Amino acid sequence: MNTKDINIQMFQLLVEHNIRPTTIRKAIAAMLFDGEDRHVSVDDVIEMAKKANIKTSVASVYNTLNRFATAGLLSRVCVDLNRVFFDTNLSQHHHFYFEDEGRLVDIPADNLKVSGLPQLPKGRAVKSIEVMVRI
Repeated sequence: MNTKDINIQMFQLLVEHNIRPTTIRKAIAAMLFDGEDRHVSVDDVIEMAKKANIKTSVASVYNTLNRFATAGLLSRVCVDLNRVFFDTNLSQHHHFYFEDEGRLVDIPADNLKVSGLPQLPKGRAVKSIEVMVRI
């Protein structure tokens, strides 16, 4: 696909999710939504942008990733108080977290069975279960 087609595709994606399609947002979307599932941090996206000769700032990347997450294009995976990944895989799944490498790897939801949940408060239902296996 050529650059013009990618630009149009990213424009449409952002507009469909009520996100103003700025140049930076379209560029970040093109880097993230290429059909490959990935986990990225703000620093990862800044590095990707540098390699692609895209000029941006930490604040722009941070705001864009959070806007994408709020719009449902990404999910946030909080590893600890100081580390957040943004995940392009929106299906129900779990994660391995390699602490020594600072890396997340998907675990398909059907590869893990959760049992023994506590009784839920009256009138409440489980929305989702997310397991992170730290290794």
